Amino acid sequence: MNFSETLHKNPVFDTIAREADELGLRAYVIGGFVRDLVLGRPSKDIDIVCIGSGIALAEAVGKALHTNVSVFPNFGTAMLRTSQSEDAWEVEFVGARKESYRSESRKPIVEDGTLEDDQNRRDFTINAMGISLAVTDFGELIDPFDGLKDIKRKLIRTPLGRIHGGPDLTFSDDPLRMMRAIRFASQLGFDIEPDTFDAIMRMNERITIVSRERVTDELNKIILSPTPSYGFKLLYHAGLLERIFPELIALKGVETIEGKGHKDNFYHTLQVLDNVANRAKSTHEVIDPENELWLRWAALLHDIAKPATKRFDPKVGWTFHGHEDMGARWVPGIFRTMKLPLNEHMRFVQKLVRLHLRPIALTKEQITDSALRRLLFEAGDDLEGLMALCRADITSKNYEKVQKHLRNFDRVERKLHDLEERDKLRNFQPVITGELIMETFGLPPSKEVGELKTVLREAILDGLVPNSFDIAYPFLLEEGRKRGLTPKTVKNG
Repeated sequence: MNFSETLHKNPVFDTIAREADELGLRAYVIGGFVRDLVLGRPSKDIDIVCIGSGIALAEAVGKALHTNVSVFPNFGTAMLRTSQSEDAWEVEFVGARKESYRSESRKPIVEDGTLEDDQNRRDFTINAMGISLAVTDFGELIDPFDGLKDIKRKLIRTPLGRIHGGPDLTFSDDPLRMMRAIRFASQLGFDIEPDTFDAIMRMNERITIVSRERVTDELNKIILSPTPSYGFKLLYHAGLLERIFPELIALKGVETIEGKGHKDNFYHTLQVLDNVANRAKSTHEVIDPENELWLRWAALLHDIAKPATKRFDPKVGWTFHGHEDMGARWVPGIFRTMKLPLNEHMRFVQKLVRLHLRPIALTKEQITDSALRRLLFEAGDDLEGLMALCRADITSKNYEKVQKHLRNFDRVERKLHDLEERDKLRNFQPVITGELIMETFGLPPSKEVGELKTVLREAILDGLVPNSFDIAYPFLLEEGRKRGLTPKTVKNG
């Protein structure tokens, strides 16, 4: 198969071919770019392998393209962007090499090698394909492990046969490849070849030598895949999930007492995760990629504390009282362990875990404006994410039951929208601040100031007092008098 016509559409390949020829080097496009080219997937990350100095070739190409080159001499690699625009391609250059790993180390021993050596060290057959950029055979596919056939068969397979150590050697060299196998399967909807999957099961313990950051990066890619439950089921059956995310494994299983059982919260969680991933297909929602990951993390963690709160009541069966609050308290610790950011993204996930039962409760009772105000106040700008999670949390196999719940959510959302338009309560701040309370009554920072703030906030949320100074301030004065407080100063609106 020849890709010359496709490669000629991007001048960077002609430039690389010309500069390599002038330097007397053979250069190849290799890896993920070739795979995605075959699959018809967009890709702007190009890996170039050359027989000789990748850094020398990068510098020559950079000079020809009038662009800066970043050189990493310790790794023998160099990188450039074809331009400064958003549509630029990123090109990484490296000399062909072979790598080996010590059993206790994450760092490889690297030596110069041939193209064959470089392809042998690749993780999977679909990533070991190369395309020649030589003048004599420009665009020619070099596919020693039948990666093209594996793409057609939708199969993830390691390149080395048993005689060369097989998948065990591939995963021993870099244990993160076990995660990558499952990530590619989840992203592409591929199967993992049986010998390859068996090797992952045999060697799953070796994942513990890989840094948490690298593991989490692969986990995030699985979470963002089209059907993330597929990846998580593979992680579970391979024995990797219990090593990297034991809290999730604890959700698995069903306990029955007196004929009463609860649902398997592991598979329920995966269904909720899939529902979140698939929501745009049914609602035509425009997905913001920047926030999508954290909404999916909220789906993954929304019931994480159910095993710790599980109780059996002979009258009502199984209960999980308080799992939302306990789960929210667990979120920072899980993020810390996973090396995820402890910033507004963590707080978003924590808020959704804590509040995920609130909208559901509102569908089961007479909705009061007070309850809606409190939800608006607490959810703030994250209300849409919360409602998306709550819709995804409906996992009954009874279609009519699901539709009934969704109609109830529609009703709650309409009322929330109407109330928000009228009261402007989302992220509201009471007009009466703690500083004003202290100034009015001559109080130092104290419990009494906090109590007055709470009384005022509750009155506003209950609709007894509008959030306007002209009415809220007299209300504050009256509450102070009830507590024996004499105003030192009185403000005018």
